[in-house]
Amino acid sequence: MSPGSSLPPPGSGGSVDGDGSGGGPLLALLAKALELWLRQQCQEIDRLEIQLEGSAARLLRGQLEGARLWARRVVFQDLRFESVELRGEAIRLQVGLALRGQAGLLREPFRVRGQIYLSGEDLNRSLGSAQWRQLGDNLAEELLGVSPLVRVRILDRLLLLSAPSAGSDRPIEVAVTLTAAGGTIVLQTQKEGPTYRVPMDPAIRIERAELEAGTLLLEGEALVQP
Repeated sequence: MSPGSSLPPPGSGGSVDGDGSGGGPLLALLAKALELWLRQQCQEIDRLEIQLEGSAARLLRGQLEGARLWARRVVFQDLRFESVELRGEAIRLQVGLALRGQAGLLREPFRVRGQIYLSGEDLNRSLGSAQWRQLGDNLAEELLGVSPLVRVRILDRLLLLSAPSAGSDRPIEVAVTLTAAGGTIVLQTQKEGPTYRVPMDPAIRIERAELEAGTLLLEGEALVQP
């Protein structure tokens, strides 16, 4: 799904696709519970669509066979995303608690795979937030030799980083390439200059990182904790 893919209008709730095994009404209730849980985890979600897979018999035992999620304009822990597409399988739920709207929706951790898209503005606002400003300054220090980071731009397949220049009103700017390696994002200045490996949460593994048409695409997997 590209960032421009269509999603249901805000407030339309979760969309449920069963597997033909008779889980429809229960899936619909669980989709609502999952939507509520997701919105509680995130600071913002503009549009959200959820598709669940499972039979009534398995759901009553707390076993969900699969789930897909599409979301637009998401803010999670001060990180901003233009769009998110995720798929999880073999999810175990606390069905009774979920249907009563109580906490504790997930019974155990589960893995999701998917893609996220960030615009240049998403990167600017994320790295300018209190939680992630140090990461932005570390990027500038390692790749430009000076900090703080004052601006990030995406130009074709390059990321442009800017930092203040001593004695000049014009900032220092460097173009870097961006790839995925060893489960994280690796940035390198052109002509084989300095390299910076983004510190990554052990629960997240990045397998693909690309810049194109003003957008950063990240693809990989993550372990979701209850």
